[in-house]
Amino acid sequence: MDMRAGGTPAEKPAENGPVANGQAAFRDALIAAGLLIPTGVDGLYGRSGVFEDVVERFNDLISTWGGDDGADVMRFPPGLARHQFEQSGYLKSFPHLAGTVHAFKGDERAHQSLLRRLEEGEEWTDAQMATNVVLTPAACYPVYPTIAERGPLPADGALVDVYSYCFRHEPSLDPARMQLFRMREYVRVGTPEQVMAFRQSWVERGRALMESLVLPVAVDLANDPFFGRAGRMLAASQRDQGLKFELLIPIASAEQPTACLSFNYHQDHFGLLWDLRTSDGAVAHTACVGFGMERVTLALFRHHGFDLKAWPAAVRAVLWG
Repeated sequence: MDMRAGGTPAEKPAENGPVANGQAAFRDALIAAGLLIPTGVDGLYGRSGVFEDVVERFNDLISTWGGDDGADVMRFPPGLARHQFEQSGYLKSFPHLAGTVHAFKGDERAHQSLLRRLEEGEEWTDAQMATNVVLTPAACYPVYPTIAERGPLPADGALVDVYSYCFRHEPSLDPARMQLFRMREYVRVGTPEQVMAFRQSWVERGRALMESLVLPVAVDLANDPFFGRAGRMLAASQRDQGLKFELLIPIASAEQPTACLSFNYHQDHFGLLWDLRTSDGAVAHTACVGFGMERVTLALFRHHGFDLKAWPAAVRAVLWG
């Protein structure tokens, strides 16, 4: 299942129109202010020191709210082992978002051909082959096989704090829909009762955390962007069962606010995939809360302005102390 904060089909607007125009205007303003650095590819940006400072302060704030829960801290690179990615079933639901790492594996003759084609402006990427690395689609994906390798869970289950860059192939003019972005997550593994209590706790805590930043928030039922006709049925089922909620904040559009946090209950989906077992041998259930780090940072700039010194004193006190 897709764990990024955001990504519901209803949130993605047409390529033109008032919403898209507002997104492009906000992106251009961020670039003009030096907060985002364009690369020539939609959805791929550098970040300024000011932007990164806000990201780090918000990251610290998350730790303040969740750090006393005793989570096992894990930090993975933004690459996932190909065999783990294949086992995860991601391609069944989100083939349109996946990114793989390819590399040149030819001989000297093939290298010369590659250079010639590059110089002549011809296609050259077909000279590369897939490696054993896939770009991480969601920060929590390496967590499940890691926990599974440890054997049955203790009686109180497991709680993991994970943070990573993630990739989604979603080129967009919307600065809140980046192709490479950071996700901080708390992942709960255990009995249905344990993981549901965790999710409900974070729905409440997540709202309070974001309200402490003087941001307009709303929590609403959501679904992941499953692919194809079968995906539409999966999305409807996900909503009917109340498996995913999102915390929404207006960034480029008040009519279509952006999902900045997500609260997901996966039932036994990952438990079955990775043979995650509770202490009594039952299939474990999982849930997670995901924080879209760039999205929250963009929300802060949208609602409090580009000059950090002019931000409300209450917000500065929360983030900088």
